[in-house]
Amino acid sequence: MTHKRQALSVLIASTFAFTVCFMMWMMFGVIGIPIRKALGLNATEFGLLTAMPVLTGSLIRVPLGIWTDRFGGRIVMAILMAGTVPAIWLMAYATVYWHFLVIGLFVGLTGGSFSVGTPYVARWFPRNNQGFAMGVYGAGNSGAAVNKFVAPALVVAFGWSMVPQVYAAIMLGAVVLFWIFSYSDPAHLVPSGTKFSDQLKLLKEPKVLKYCQYYSIVFGGYVALSLWMVQYYVGEFGLDIRAAALLAACFSLPGGVLRAVGGWLSDKYGAHSVTWWVMWVSWICLFLLSYPQTDFTIVTASGPRSFHIGLNVYLFTGLMFLLGIAFAFGKASVFKYISDDYPMNIGTVSGIVGLAGGMGGFVLPILFGALMDLTGIRSSAFMLMYGVVWVSLIWMYWTEVRRTELMGRNAIPFALKG
Repeated sequence: MTHKRQALSVLIASTFAFTVCFMMWMMFGVIGIPIRKALGLNATEFGLLTAMPVLTGSLIRVPLGIWTDRFGGRIVMAILMAGTVPAIWLMAYATVYWHFLVIGLFVGLTGGSFSVGTPYVARWFPRNNQGFAMGVYGAGNSGAAVNKFVAPALVVAFGWSMVPQVYAAIMLGAVVLFWIFSYSDPAHLVPSGTKFSDQLKLLKEPKVLKYCQYYSIVFGGYVALSLWMVQYYVGEFGLDIRAAALLAACFSLPGGVLRAVGGWLSDKYGAHSVTWWVMWVSWICLFLLSYPQTDFTIVTASGPRSFHIGLNVYLFTGLMFLLGIAFAFGKASVFKYISDDYPMNIGTVSGIVGLAGGMGGFVLPILFGALMDLTGIRSSAFMLMYGVVWVSLIWMYWTEVRRTELMGRNAIPFALKG
């Protein structure tokens, strides 16, 4: 019972810490809007601004996963969180564009917390419950939604510079609470003399590459859209920052909270089945979201008639809500693949896959901005993601679905089953 209580305490404390870290990581998704206005940034520059924290949060994931295997998640997480407090505080005093880019790199270290907590939490639970445990921890992604509730209120009441000051205090408190309610177990350490370069050799394994591709969509896409959606609502539908942030949370909140459900489904039905359906639901949602606002005129027997095709704010938000649910399930199912295939190396592999997902979250906002500047079409962001999902569906079909008896050439005829 003592071990079970400690495991539960570790899970709760780690999930709380990850939620706070994700709030910090997504900060620019809200405060970037007044900063963009003050500095006169174009869409590409805004995309780079929001993506900078994601860059370091991605690159640090592999070494953090390795250090977690070697030294334990408790000490690594505490040091990581405490080390970002000064950078978060200094954000309030930035005045020019390069200040924000540089400080954003240091604030972005909070994004590496995922590769610490995932193996740390997983090792406290039996293998048949690891998918659920990692899903609960991953629900800390909902920090993106919490950010959309807290930051706009602070921006409207006190100005954007108050947000980093309040967030620095929140992070400091989270470090203390995490340390008090978390535990260490020496049996969970994985001593290894393997070098960092040797760990990266896992990228040569086809399975790891495939999981990186999946995760670049369900996590990278989630991060990118969480950063992009507030300004999208402001530009596309003419909403103020508070209403825009509230509606954007309809994507971010289920995309984080329901990850635990995705973990449970992955434990019960398998990572493959859940991921396959996630990709198809994402494909359908992104296809509909990709269609731009369109006005056209056709010549009829009674004369010219004009039509308008486009999503209104309610249909758009509904599709984003469904997409958030799909991404939540997908984030959990990808890591169920990892715990099934690499049980002795979860930290390292999750770090590599997390790096790929984070890099997707870094590259996509920049591409969103570049496409917007190039085409002037806001929905081009969804067009890009629609194409990326196609790649995963094709890859998954040829490497997994096509080889199963249910759908492959060796499938048993229905009449002979049972």
